[in-house]
Amino acid sequence: ASLLYPYGPDQGDQKNPKLDDGTSKKLSLAVPFTFYGKEYRTLYVNNNGVISFDSRVSQYTPDPFPLDDGRPFVAPYWADVDNVLGGDVFYREATDPTLLARITEDINQYFPKIPFTATWAFVATWDHVAYYGSTTNKGNTFQAVLTTDTETSFIILNYWDIQWTTGTASDGDAETGLGGTPAHAGFNSGDDTNFYNIPGSQTEAIINITDTSNVNVPGRWVFQVDDFKVTGVPSEVPKVTDGNNCWL
Repeated sequence: ASLLYPYGPDQGDQKNPKLDDGTSKKLSLAVPFTFYGKEYRTLYVNNNGVISFDSRVSQYTPDPFPLDDGRPFVAPYWADVDNVLGGDVFYREATDPTLLARITEDINQYFPKIPFTATWAFVATWDHVAYYGSTTNKGNTFQAVLTTDTETSFIILNYWDIQWTTGTASDGDAETGLGGTPAHAGFNSGDDTNFYNIPGSQTEAIINITDTSNVNVPGRWVFQVDDFKVTGVPSEVPKVTDGNNCWL
């Protein structure tokens, strides 16, 4: 079974324009989403692997968190995506009972002490997206799900297939999509004290994020984000392997 929640045109998803460093329009949410103690009613889905709450993010080379400019955002996989060269970026708000039931079941499994029944979700999926400067057909597929019961908020990050870490404008290799300044994953609240960097971020090990987790499901990271808490985080950064699965 796929790690990903259903997505695509048959789910009613919208699709971002084919534009390097592009973004969705400003999206108004049907319900407010609480992130680090603040309610947000709008967001942007940015092609470069970021969901932002206050402003668009066209920056393609990631910076480590905390950012010094106060931008609150979620970075499922912040890197130089180029959907002109390949792939699509999908998104939708969802109140579908089947999806909400599946999300509720997952959250209840990971956080059994927190009573939660999802009443709303926002699903953004980067489907086999290429990297800037690519000379190959490598693509990354990952997903971010925001969900709330109007009081408690969670974000689920799903990493299904990660084949590259870096675009050429971030000093990556055009043929491999590796090297340079690799992708970054985590959360930035907008202040300088509340943030989280997923282990391996901005190192070559981030390509193995499909094998890591804080909820014992490889490729899935889940966080309570209304009053941000880091739960069950592994103590070790993921190891880097070569193409033959040998440790480097």
